[in-house]
Amino acid sequence: MQFDVGIAFFILGAFAGLVRSDIQFPKGLYQSLILFLMLAIGLKGGVALAEHASWQLVLQSVLVIGLGLVLPLIAFPVLYYIGELKRHDAASIAAHYGSVSVGTYAVAVAFVEAQNISYEAYIPLFVVLLEMPAIAVGIALARMGAARSAGPGPRTRELLHEVFFNQGMVLMVGGLLIGFLSGVRVERVTPFFFELFNGVLALFLLQMGIMAVSRLGEIKQVGSFMLAFGVAMPLVGGALGTLLAVGIGLSMGGTILLAVLGASASYIAVPAAMHVALPQANHSLSISASLGITFPFNVLIGIPTFAAISQWIFG
Repeated sequence: MQFDVGIAFFILGAFAGLVRSDIQFPKGLYQSLILFLMLAIGLKGGVALAEHASWQLVLQSVLVIGLGLVLPLIAFPVLYYIGELKRHDAASIAAHYGSVSVGTYAVAVAFVEAQNISYEAYIPLFVVLLEMPAIAVGIALARMGAARSAGPGPRTRELLHEVFFNQGMVLMVGGLLIGFLSGVRVERVTPFFFELFNGVLALFLLQMGIMAVSRLGEIKQVGSFMLAFGVAMPLVGGALGTLLAVGIGLSMGGTILLAVLGASASYIAVPAAMHVALPQANHSLSISASLGITFPFNVLIGIPTFAAISQWIFG
C-alpha cells in the first residue's frame, strides 16, 4: 500500500507539533506558499477555461454558486439552534463552512493526479466562484434579527474590499485571466507554477500539520459539539457536492474535486472578511473549527472517502 506523499508531509508536521520539535516556518515563506498555490490554481483554471468555455459551463457555474449559498444556510441553524451559539458566532462559522479551502483543494488535486484520475481542467473556476457567496449569506444571517445594541455595522467600503479584493480573489481571478488571455505564451511560466506545484504543496502541508496541532488546546475548549460539527458538516457538504457534480455531468475526477470543495472550510479569505463584517464574533472559534478539525479530517479521511464514493458511483 502506497502512502500519499502530501498526507505524509501533513502527518510529519503534526508529529513535529506533538513532540514540540522546534520547526518554525518564516512568516514570509508561509505566505509565499499560499500565494504560489493560489496563482498556480488560477493559472491552471485560466488555461483550461480558454479551451473549454461554453454555455454549459455557464450553467454549471450558476449551480455551483447555488451550492455556496446553500451550505451556510444548512450550517447556521445547526450552530444557532442546536449548538446554541451566539448569532454572530453561528453566522461567522457558517460562512467559513460555505466557502472553500484552497489548501484542501490543492491536496485533492494532487490526490486525483497521483491516482491517474482525469478531471475537468476548469474546476479551479469553481474554486473562485465559491469564495464569495457564503460571505454574503453569513453577513445576512448575522444581521437578521440582530439586536440594535450589537454595535455599529462595518464600513461598507471596507467590507466590499475584503469580499471582492482579498488576496485569494485577486490572485485566483488574476491567474484565471492571465491563463485565459495569454494563450500559448503562458507556457513561459508553467515550468515554475505547474511542475513545482506538488513540491510547494508538500511544504504547505508540513506547516499546516504544525498549525493544526497548535490548535488542539483551543479545540478542547470549544467542546464536543464543535468537534462533531467540524466532522459532520464536511460530510454533508461533500455529499451535496457529489450530488451536484453528478447532476451537472462532471467526470469521476471532477466529482471528487467538487465534493472536496463542498466539504472544505475556509481559513484564509473568509476570516479576513468576517473580521470586518462581524467584529463582535469569536473568530478564534471559527479558525479552530476549520483549521484544527475540518482541515485534518478532510486531508486524512474526507478526500479518500469522497474518492471511494465517486469510484462506486462511476463503477
